[in-house]
Amino acid sequence: MAAAQPDVSAWRPRVPGVVEVFHAHFTEYAYPMHVHDVWTLLIVDDGAVRYDLDRHEHGTPLGTVTLLPPHVPHNGSPATPQGFRKRVVYLDSSRFGTDLIGPAVDAPDLVDPLLRRRVGQLHSALARPGDELEAESRLTLVGERLRDHLRRGEGTSVHRADPVLARRLRELLDGRVVEGVGLEEASRLLHAHPAHLVRAFSTAYGIAPHQYLMSRRVGRARRLLLLDGQAPGEVAAATGFCDQAHLTRHFKRLVGVTPGRYRRGSR
Repeated sequence: MAAAQPDVSAWRPRVPGVVEVFHAHFTEYAYPMHVHDVWTLLIVDDGAVRYDLDRHEHGTPLGTVTLLPPHVPHNGSPATPQGFRKRVVYLDSSRFGTDLIGPAVDAPDLVDPLLRRRVGQLHSALARPGDELEAESRLTLVGERLRDHLRRGEGTSVHRADPVLARRLRELLDGRVVEGVGLEEASRLLHAHPAHLVRAFSTAYGIAPHQYLMSRRVGRARRLLLLDGQAPGEVAAATGFCDQAHLTRHFKRLVGVTPGRYRRGSR
């Protein structure tokens, strides 16, 4: 019986700090010893992986989040008969300081349900063109929790309310609804850490920055569809969505119907 062919997909999203996204299903393939010059953030959706890192054996069963540091040799092979299905984000080496390489070598596999869920949400956002602000926001929260684990062994960052910063970010988003603004750029403009920006905004308004921006864009789209009778494709371009499919996805989620159906039903 012929061996199953690997199923892989890879892409580089327009998200600062993300070098590559790699999804794969391997049944028999085993990675030889190798190194990366970037951080490897790995989750396994089916099966399990065993690997050696710094001459110590490790494994990544379901529910585990694995963070492999740059420049440290490791391998990888299936730990179950059905192989493994994994999702990987390769992160630029600047995402984490060199002081965290040692702790990552000592404890690369993290059992943290919240972190695991957030990494899955990150992958979902990375797979959707046009949702880069969401991906940036999710990545910065994932990075914050990973640093907590590596520095203290627990996710214990202290978060404080900052309504003034939240208002300034809202004003920035309001002024750039169509063109948008990336989280890193907002961080530079407002002189605040990206994770603090996301948390301050979410705490103040009960909605994440990317959700706020998309709701503003959908609001503009509704007015153009209803008042001006523009076609959905024209509206998508005029309201900051990358294409009509991007508009349709968010419009239906927030309004309950597609833009075309909304336009046909308007009076």
